Amino acid sequence: MLANFISPDLRDSRLAIKARYRMLVDGKSVDAASGKTIDRVSPGHAGVVVGTWPEASADDVRLAIAAARRAFDTGPWPRMSSAERSRLMFKVAELILANQEELAIAESLEVGKPIAQARGEIGFCADLWSYAAGQCRGLEGQAHNNIGDDRLGLVLREPVGVVGIITPWNFPFIIASERVPWAIGAGCTVVLKPSEFTSGTSVRMAELAREAGIPDGVFNVVTGYGDPAGQVLAEDPAVDMVAFTGSVRVGTKLGEIAARSIKRVGLELGGKGPQIVFADADLDAAADGIAYGVYHNAGQCCISGSRLLVQEGIRDALMERVLDISRKVTFGDPLNEKTKIGAMISEAHASKVHSYVEAGVAAGAKLLLGGSRAGQEHGLYYAPTVFEGVTADMTIAQEEIFGPVLSTLTFKTAEEAVALANGTDFGLSACVWSTNLENALQSIRRIRAGRCWINSVIDGTPELPIGGYKKSGLGRELGRYGFDEYSQFKGVHVTLGTPPRWFNG
Repeated sequence: MLANFISPDLRDSRLAIKARYRMLVDGKSVDAASGKTIDRVSPGHAGVVVGTWPEASADDVRLAIAAARRAFDTGPWPRMSSAERSRLMFKVAELILANQEELAIAESLEVGKPIAQARGEIGFCADLWSYAAGQCRGLEGQAHNNIGDDRLGLVLREPVGVVGIITPWNFPFIIASERVPWAIGAGCTVVLKPSEFTSGTSVRMAELAREAGIPDGVFNVVTGYGDPAGQVLAEDPAVDMVAFTGSVRVGTKLGEIAARSIKRVGLELGGKGPQIVFADADLDAAADGIAYGVYHNAGQCCISGSRLLVQEGIRDALMERVLDISRKVTFGDPLNEKTKIGAMISEAHASKVHSYVEAGVAAGAKLLLGGSRAGQEHGLYYAPTVFEGVTADMTIAQEEIFGPVLSTLTFKTAEEAVALANGTDFGLSACVWSTNLENALQSIRRIRAGRCWINSVIDGTPELPIGGYKKSGLGRELGRYGFDEYSQFKGVHVTLGTPPRWFNG
């Protein structure tokens, strides 16, 4: 066993929780009509069931859509003042904080992420709800008073309608909190479909919204598989928009389905984030950020900094630091406070990650560290893995591995670094390490990615928008721009004084 592996403690009392969840539809907690359920086995604790939720059928999802449609068409929510909506959303944020530890434990057990990380994420989600609650009071249209004495132009902001939100398994509470508050803050109603792997905390979020006083039908949650649950959200004409976070393959399919009814689509898809390190960088800070960027959430992160692009003259010095951190970083038991890297989401995914590592070795990349499963008798763990000698055409430099695997390439000039950074189909995130601010900013300007950092990585704040270029997605979430995603804009021409005469003048 590796020295930095922390074995799970099966005597931990938190493993006995075995929560049972029900869907939330029209303000009521319900089971699937069939009675079918899905058991979630903790990926970090072999064989331990930690949650159970309904397996929704297509008809179950249609009932939720109908509830959201009624709540939008005839319910109070879209017609409330923004002050009223804001007050209730602030209450949701308060309840998230009041239930932080319960939510963090559930998130840790379902996803396999370290408990300390989960706890921090739940706190961040309360901030997301608070920001959206405050900003929704400032949403406005426009008035055009300069189009003539006898005319006035108005631009009215209106909610887009019923929104189907489909979230992935890696950050279920965060990604729902990056979507739901902005959608309902704009006046929309929502049907949320979380991943079948990690549905528990999404149900709890909706329950807390109900407790806060959000009206029935505004925030519904259905649990189950992408087919049929997610597909129905994309197909049903009663849904006005679908917001999806996940793979390019599934996002492309959902976009095709939605296009048949000209349904609005928001997509946050895959990434292959570059971390560019220039020779003038603070190497100790960069090494720490590189390790965090690729190992955060066991690398199961769409904004993971999985491609290290390092300037030739500092390669050896930087890699020595990165390897030292990688050998020491603790991974294993998600419930241990000392753990930094948790478990993989499923056996199939762990095997997929390993197949990418094997492809890298076969292509001629040099494996410096890791490259193997760990603690398989305890759970689904993969050792921190570092490649060197990677070329831009290799699979491990082009495709999203979604595991704790770092692919290292070298460059000579800033122009070459930018070309390498832009040399994939993705454009979700990027970061630059440099003490030369002009060099860093000019590089970021030329990189085609929607979420960027200078001398940091995987940082976030509700104020800044997120989203992708190229195959990494469509649309923007968070910040003021996030409300535009869930809004329609109506132009209104107002005639003042005597109306014009066209045929009867």
